[in-house]
Amino acid sequence: MAIPSPTAAPPASRATGTAPTDYRPAFVAVTGLFFIWGFLTCLNDILIPHLKGVFDLDYVRAALVQFTFFGAYFLLALPSGWIIRRLGYKRGIVTGLVTAGIGALLFYPAAAVPSFPLFLLALFVLASGITLLQVAANPYVTVLGAPETASSRLTLTQAFNSLGTTVAPLVGSALILGAVTRAGGGDGAAARLAEARAVQVPYIGLAIALFVVAGFMAMFKLPRISQIESATGDTVVSDHLPTGRAWHRRHLALGVIGIFVYVGAEVSIGSFLVNFFGLPNVAGMDAERAARYVSFYWGGAMVGRFIGSVLLRRVSPGKLLGTFAVGAALLTALAAVSSGPLAMWAVIAVGLCNSIMFPTIFALAIDGLGPLTGEGSSLLVMAIVGGALIPVAVGALADGMGLQLSMLLPALCYLYIVFYGYSGSRPRVAERRI
Repeated sequence: MAIPSPTAAPPASRATGTAPTDYRPAFVAVTGLFFIWGFLTCLNDILIPHLKGVFDLDYVRAALVQFTFFGAYFLLALPSGWIIRRLGYKRGIVTGLVTAGIGALLFYPAAAVPSFPLFLLALFVLASGITLLQVAANPYVTVLGAPETASSRLTLTQAFNSLGTTVAPLVGSALILGAVTRAGGGDGAAARLAEARAVQVPYIGLAIALFVVAGFMAMFKLPRISQIESATGDTVVSDHLPTGRAWHRRHLALGVIGIFVYVGAEVSIGSFLVNFFGLPNVAGMDAERAARYVSFYWGGAMVGRFIGSVLLRRVSPGKLLGTFAVGAALLTALAAVSSGPLAMWAVIAVGLCNSIMFPTIFALAIDGLGPLTGEGSSLLVMAIVGGALIPVAVGALADGMGLQLSMLLPALCYLYIVFYGYSGSRPRVAERRI
């Protein structure tokens, strides 16, 4: 998923210069970053069942993986905006990639000990880099094209984000869970150490890749954004702090809740899919095979975003959002109360319904904010903490009433998005006059 920048300019902003500019090279480069953080984020869905087995965790403690990862977004979204205002967007992207690479390197000592707290520390550093990367990169998506197609453009870039989330479970299944299977399992400290070390080679490879991409982006020339960056490429620092007035915009306040529950629902389902497919009354799969099916969940989101980028040019975003949310709520509830292939494919199909939700909620929430757009974006960024809190709640329900019935909580989250799409996303007429 992509996160809007708290320092982003209104959608009408343009790169500086009097002559028409070809934005395609910059758009391709920035879209590639969406793939990278989608891949890194979705690897958590493989880490959770892996670390759950290595450290014998219950569902609540296993959910601390997502709590730590998405908690970094909440804690560092505003500081990232401060860093970018001083470094500039290009250097912010490079710094985010390098920070994420350092976080990936920390997986090596965490697995060597092995230590669950050290794994969480590595995840926090990795997520800190991704937060900075996203806060720096997202403004380019909103300005590299016509403002009226910003929602469609965000959805298209998120399709490539979903390509990363689709590929990640396949890679994680082969390199992490597959390595454990090939090692033959076993009991005792030696077997536990061997399982923990299965993550070392993949994450060292990721660290190298992140450093290489950082070097490429350092050499790549990105267009400057007017009203944000000066002619020297430095970011213009505003002397005005958030005023709190954005909260008075009803559609924004409701949109912040929408982002909170959407990210929480999406992450909760993805986090426990491997374990869900392993339930005897669902599919009874082993972890390695189940991980491959997680790709269908994220692949559905990818396909839906390509389709959604076209539909959003022809259908009201609010109505399309509400319709997709109805489908997600019904499918999640069906997965919670049915069994066998019906439950399995119902929860996989939720990914298709998730496809347009994040970019559409974001675009609707900042509609008509004018000079409050930056402040509104900050609030939407912080709402990503839903990905930290709701999975823990689902984990607690799973420990108490079973994993399958715990899926009813994400279903309730989607019902709220139904309301937001059909009703809560419409700004009041008076609020449009800022």
